[in-house]
Amino acid sequence: MAENINSNQTLYIALAKGRVAQKALEVLEQLGFEFPDYSKDSRKLVFTDKSNRVSIFLVKSPDVPVYVEKGTADLGIVGRDILLEHPADVYELLNLDFGQCQMCIAGYPDLEIKFNKKLTVASKYVNIAKNYFDSIDQPAEYIYLGGSVELAPVLGLSDCIVDIVETGSTLKENGLIVKKPILDISSRLIANKVSLKTKNEVILPIINRFEEVTKDENN
Repeated sequence: MAENINSNQTLYIALAKGRVAQKALEVLEQLGFEFPDYSKDSRKLVFTDKSNRVSIFLVKSPDVPVYVEKGTADLGIVGRDILLEHPADVYELLNLDFGQCQMCIAGYPDLEIKFNKKLTVASKYVNIAKNYFDSIDQPAEYIYLGGSVELAPVLGLSDCIVDIVETGSTLKENGLIVKKPILDISSRLIANKVSLKTKNEVILPIINRFEEVTKDENN
């Protein structure tokens, strides 16, 4: 696949570190791109494929849309949660259907959301939480926490939390349960608006192949 891209332009792709990057690299390898210097244990952050046609760099999830919007990256792969929490002026091209999880309200089993009571909600996804509770006319105060959000209800800081849930094991270990799923989350392929025009002959084949791989894995 890599040699079929008839262009001297290098394509720059920003990937969220961790499992998203691992999966994205697997797909890129299926497309024919090889990154001989890449290792999940490496501290390098930039890798270029053998053909010098694709260069990837690994960044924190919230930074992916920033690099793409500003044009440092032509494409990016990041979770839908980041795109909703940190809106950016980019094109969302594909739902890649990996990194699947849910954004949920979680709390103690006896928690009842009462419309006549103002809730205190802890989350690292304050915008997503606020959009949801506003949509159901539920008054709430929001507390931003950068990590270990499960501690908030345990220590009495909040009534409930809004967070990503995959297995639910961390919630269970802290005596919490999912009260309500509010969003399905998966990884998305995004593009810089200018790059999609100026590097179309490079980007389009990759979009098409990502779409094919995604469909094959879902069949």
